[in-house]
Amino acid sequence: MKKYFLQENLKYFNSPNVNITNNTLELITKPNTDLWQNTYYNFQHDNAPFVQTKICEKYFSFTIKVEYSSEKRFDQAGIILYLDSKNWLKASVEYENKDVSRLGSVVTNNGFSDWATVDISSDIKEMYYRLSRRENDFCIENSLDGVNFKQMRICHLDKANDEINIGIYACSPENSSFKAIFSDMVISDCTWMEHK
Repeated sequence: MKKYFLQENLKYFNSPNVNITNNTLELITKPNTDLWQNTYYNFQHDNAPFVQTKICEKYFSFTIKVEYSSEKRFDQAGIILYLDSKNWLKASVEYENKDVSRLGSVVTNNGFSDWATVDISSDIKEMYYRLSRRENDFCIENSLDGVNFKQMRICHLDKANDEINIGIYACSPENSSFKAIFSDMVISDCTWMEHK
């Protein structure tokens, strides 16, 4: 199986400012947009713009490349699986300051988000992500070159039954805006092998 994300039936959420040319999607973020549910911060944010397509396959991998010019705190752009406001996951680089950014992922089950991160240099301005599905279980990976992927996390989504939504997102939780460029967006056979 090999599908090109931009050739699928795309759905737009939270009015993204999007420009699609050839095999590239550009998304310009809006200020004060974010995704988070409850945990620790005690707020619910569900207004990040994103673009998704539906997929029924129980086993697949979805790979994207993201280039970003973020320079304000919490700016982020990456890959997303969004079922509803209380059940979703995302992976991205979140800008912290001129020295450090946070490569991380958020998994939200039943209205509570978690956040797993590792610090990386803010000089890094592009990243590949791969999201793989094995029924209700998921593996999120990242790569600097699109060849050598490293596992970020394995997780479970309680509500990820049958048809799900996968895609890209970018947001600016504070009063800022930046451009994220998404390319190399391919849905393929699952590269995450069964554990034996």
